[in-house]
Amino acid sequence: MEDTNSLIKIRINKIDEIRSSFGINPFPYRYDVTHYSREIIENFEKYSQEEARVSVAGRIMSMRVMGKASFCNIQDKDGRIQIYLASDALGEKSYSLFKKLDLGDIIGVKGLVKKTKMGEISVFADELSLLSKNVRPLPVVKEKDGETFDLFADKELRYRHRQVDLLVTPGVKETFKKRIEIIRNIKKILDSKDFFEVETPILQTVYGGASASPFKTHHNALDIDLYLRISLEPYLKRLIVGGFDRVYEIGKCFRNEGIDRTHNPEFTMLELYQAYADYNDMMALAEELIVNTAMAVNGTTKVTFDGKEIDLAPPWKKIKMTDAIKEYSGLDVMSMSDEELKKAVKEYGGEIKGEYIRGLAIDELFQILVEDKLIAPTFITHHPVETTPLCKPDIDDERFLQRFELFINGTEFANAYSESNDPVFQRKTLYEQSLRREVDDEVPPMDENFVQAIEAGMPPTGGMGIGIDRLVMLLTGENSIRDVLFFPTMRPE
Repeated sequence: MEDTNSLIKIRINKIDEIRSSFGINPFPYRYDVTHYSREIIENFEKYSQEEARVSVAGRIMSMRVMGKASFCNIQDKDGRIQIYLASDALGEKSYSLFKKLDLGDIIGVKGLVKKTKMGEISVFADELSLLSKNVRPLPVVKEKDGETFDLFADKELRYRHRQVDLLVTPGVKETFKKRIEIIRNIKKILDSKDFFEVETPILQTVYGGASASPFKTHHNALDIDLYLRISLEPYLKRLIVGGFDRVYEIGKCFRNEGIDRTHNPEFTMLELYQAYADYNDMMALAEELIVNTAMAVNGTTKVTFDGKEIDLAPPWKKIKMTDAIKEYSGLDVMSMSDEELKKAVKEYGGEIKGEYIRGLAIDELFQILVEDKLIAPTFITHHPVETTPLCKPDIDDERFLQRFELFINGTEFANAYSESNDPVFQRKTLYEQSLRREVDDEVPPMDENFVQAIEAGMPPTGGMGIGIDRLVMLLTGENSIRDVLFFPTMRPE
C-alpha cells in the first residue's frame, strides 16, 4: 500500500510538472481519432503504400524508453499497436514529454504507418498528445524464471476493480464483447418475429412472478413501501391483456438471496410472452434462440463447459418430471404413497416448508436426485400442479402443468408455461399460494391488481424466461456468474 501511495504522489507531482514545464493540459477535452489498431494492421499494405497519415489514441501498456528513439504499445478499443517515437520527428519538446509518461497514460499519436527493422507494424509518430495522465498505477505482468505471472490475478481484486481487469487481464474484454453479441442476437431474432421490446416497472408495490425474497425500500413522497422486482412477468402479462400480442424485456431482476457460482442478487432475465401460443411453442423458440445465438457468436453448436463438451444441436430431449426421476434415480414416485414420499424426501436430505404437499415433495426429489445429472440440453415437463399458480394444468392430467424447465449441465436455463388465463382459477391458486407465506417467506403476496387485469380477458398465451447471465456463462465457457457480470455484487472493503 505504501509503495502504491508513493507512486500516486509521484504521478500527481508529474501532473503539475507537465503543466508548468510543457504548458499543456494533461486532461484535454477531445481528440480526433481516424483509425484503430485492428484496421491498421489488417490493411497495412494499403496504408503503407499510400503513405497514409493516421491518428490513433489509446492507453500505454508497455514502454521502451531510449536515448533519441523509443517504443510503446498502446491499447485501443480493438487491440494493441506499436508506436515508434523519435526526437527528430517529434521535436525535442514532445519527445521529452513522452519520457515523462507512465504505463496507463492515454495518448494520441499522428504519423505514418510503417514497419520497423524488426518487421513490426507501427505508427511512426510525428505528433504526440497527452490525453489523460494515469495516477493510480496499473497492475503489471512480470517475468520470473521464464514464466509470466499477473499481479492482478486475485479474482476478488479483479471483481472489485473491473475497469482495471478489463485493461490488463487477457480475454476478459472478449467475454463481455461476446455477452453484448449474445443479447444483440437474441433481440434480432425476437424483433424478426414481431415481438415488441418493452420496459416494465422495476419498483413495484406488490412483487410476484417467482418465489424469492425481495429487496424493500420506501418512497417518501407517497409514503409507501416499494419492492425491487423479482420477475418481469406480472407487467408483461398486463401488456398481453392490453393487446400487445408479442412482448419481451431483457432487464434486471433482484432477489435477496445468497451468492454462489450461478446466483447474484442482481441478475439479467429475458422474459417473453406470445398470445395464442402454448408451452410447446416456447420449446421451439427456446431451441431456436439458444442454437441460433451459439452459432452467431461461436460458429458452432458445441460448447466446452466445466470440462465437458456439450452439443446444443437440436432436437433436445423432452421428458416428464416423474419419468426423469424414475430414469435417473429409480424411484417411481407415481406409485409411491404419501408416507413413502415423505420418507424419501427426508432420506435424501430434502425439505418441504410447512405442511406436506405431494406435488412439492415430487419437485423436491427431482431437484435433489435429477437436476445435476442433466448435462445435455433437456426439457423437463409436466411439473406437479402445486409448484406454480401461474400455469395451466395439463389437458390430459390436471395433477400436472403445461410447463417446462430447460436444463443444461445440471443448471436451469429457462422456465416456460402455457400461461393461466382463467381469472377464477388464477385468483384461487394465487390466494392458496399466499397462505403459505406463514411457513415460507419466499412466497409472494396475493396480487389483486394482477388478477383484475386477467379478468379483463387474456388470450391463450405462452410465456418463457431465460437467464441471460447463465446463457452467457455457457457460451463463453465461464463457470462463475461473476465472470460474466461487469460489476458483481460484493461486500464493501
